[in-house]
Amino acid sequence: MSDDTLVVWDESLLDYDMGEHPLDPVRVELTVALARELGVLDRPGVRLVEPEPADDATLTRVHRPDYLDAVRAAPRDPLFAGYGLGTSDNPVFDGMHESSALIAGASVAAAEAVWRGEARRAVNVAGGLHHAMPDRAAGFCVYNDPAVAIARLLDLGAERVAYVDVDVHHGDGVQEVFYHDPRVLTVSLHETPLALFPGTGFPDETGGPGAQGSAVNVPLPPGTDDAGWQRAFHAVVPSVLRAFRPQILLTQCGADGHRMDPLADLHLSVDGQRATYLALRALADELCDGRWVATGGGGYALVEVVPRAWTHLLAVATGDPLDPATPTPPGWRTLAGHRRPGRDVPLRMTDDIDPEHQPWQPTGEPNSVDRAVAATRKAVFPLLGLDPYDPRD
Repeated sequence: MSDDTLVVWDESLLDYDMGEHPLDPVRVELTVALARELGVLDRPGVRLVEPEPADDATLTRVHRPDYLDAVRAAPRDPLFAGYGLGTSDNPVFDGMHESSALIAGASVAAAEAVWRGEARRAVNVAGGLHHAMPDRAAGFCVYNDPAVAIARLLDLGAERVAYVDVDVHHGDGVQEVFYHDPRVLTVSLHETPLALFPGTGFPDETGGPGAQGSAVNVPLPPGTDDAGWQRAFHAVVPSVLRAFRPQILLTQCGADGHRMDPLADLHLSVDGQRATYLALRALADELCDGRWVATGGGGYALVEVVPRAWTHLLAVATGDPLDPATPTPPGWRTLAGHRRPGRDVPLRMTDDIDPEHQPWQPTGEPNSVDRAVAATRKAVFPLLGLDPYDPRD
């Protein structure tokens, strides 16, 4: 296996552009620019490759053919309605099929390279469109690139694929696609569906008949900070991954759990997000011989948060993590200020938050995070042969 890290990138990935919309491609542009200026993309063993669009045969492993037809047709029909398209969440835009297929192709290329041993890790920061369903667009997502990449891995012979989603929103589309497939473990940490789109991701969603225990959901209360998030993550994710024994790890690394994100109510910092990426890499190293495919996802603090968070992700994937105290380069600050005038451009790669946490214990006076952890462990741990009350599990 090669020790290289593949970064799938081309400026054409920015063409997934819904216009005046929260999912603004400038966040991806500024991420790549920041990573370049900090030298992350010039490290030894880092290979940048241009993506190719996923073809219909690849996309229809997840999406219905009539839905693909609708995505192609919608930009030509000003009165188009249906399939979740033409809404405020998913407006129709020119080149919608082509740009969506390219993002899916980028995630497929990343997964193929890691599975075939051409790279140990791979990243598609433009990916992570985890809400798209087989027959409709949802939550700013047209084609579900993580699900398409997982389906491709199964076609290549993978028997145990783990998917961990740390976006603030439940990874509902990926869970839906593989809910009845015991070969795929989907794990999602997110803000409670009682307070946030898409309204799914409760602890009792544990997998369909024949695949019980293949879906793991940790819904966290609004206001959860780094310490609570890390406490929940480490109380659930390592245990379920070790029980499942994945051959490869895919992650959706949405940055919208940050306290500055305008669309959600968790209180994470970029320091806490960096700690999560380090934990995911360590689990891939422990369980999958390092095989890790990472995508971006949500994130709507376009200048203040997303570029820093995903540059940390790229650094963790490509080698040594960046020192949180690293200054953001002056050239990048100028670019960010030009692209989004009036935004507060961060001066350093840190929020000056210590993401340390106290490990979860089944005893004592539980807080709201502990109750969420206990609910998840009670629902799914027995299905995986784990003891929900033993903190060693």
